[in-house]
Amino acid sequence: MGKNTYGYIRVSTREQNEDRQLVAMREMDVPEKNLFTDRQSGRDFERPQYKRLVRRLRAGDLLYIKSIDRLGRDYGEILEQWRVLTREKGVDICVLDMPLLDTRRGKDLMGTFLSDIVLQVLSFVAENERSNIRQRQAEGIAAAKARGVKFGRPPRPVTEDFLKACTDWKDKKMTLRQAARFCAMPVTTFYEKAVQFEQSD
Repeated sequence: MGKNTYGYIRVSTREQNEDRQLVAMREMDVPEKNLFTDRQSGRDFERPQYKRLVRRLRAGDLLYIKSIDRLGRDYGEILEQWRVLTREKGVDICVLDMPLLDTRRGKDLMGTFLSDIVLQVLSFVAENERSNIRQRQAEGIAAAKARGVKFGRPPRPVTEDFLKACTDWKDKKMTLRQAARFCAMPVTTFYEKAVQFEQSD
């Protein structure tokens, strides 16, 4: 039975475009039926197409990935998946953006050793960059808050109907349910807003 060539493509969101990865796979002559694409985060390997791909892979098959971060973003999990694919399943992996990560080259002990070192370094870099992005986002949000930037939707202005309903409810001329219905609000929403309004008064 002949060995098969596969390609794995991942984009983080449905809005992102996988064309660049697709072009790379076609240049490697990966058959369309052997392309597996996930449109979700790389934080773990609970991805339907990746799981289907792993079930299909057999010893001696070749798997192409555009870059190491397309496989995943968690350092430990990338290393574990690499081990499962190359050692347990006997699959060859070629990372197109990093020619050193091609398990077909250097099948001897030195080749495997070098490939493992490069993989560990790249996996660490990918996770470290993700951690740095999160930190920069948190710092940006904190700095914006310090400057007085408000996040979320602005509060809706208080209407005449709401003022009347609040007053009547406080004066016991309306029940809570009647006041909420008068303002076309759920009871809990009306109650929360009425309390906030009273405290800010």
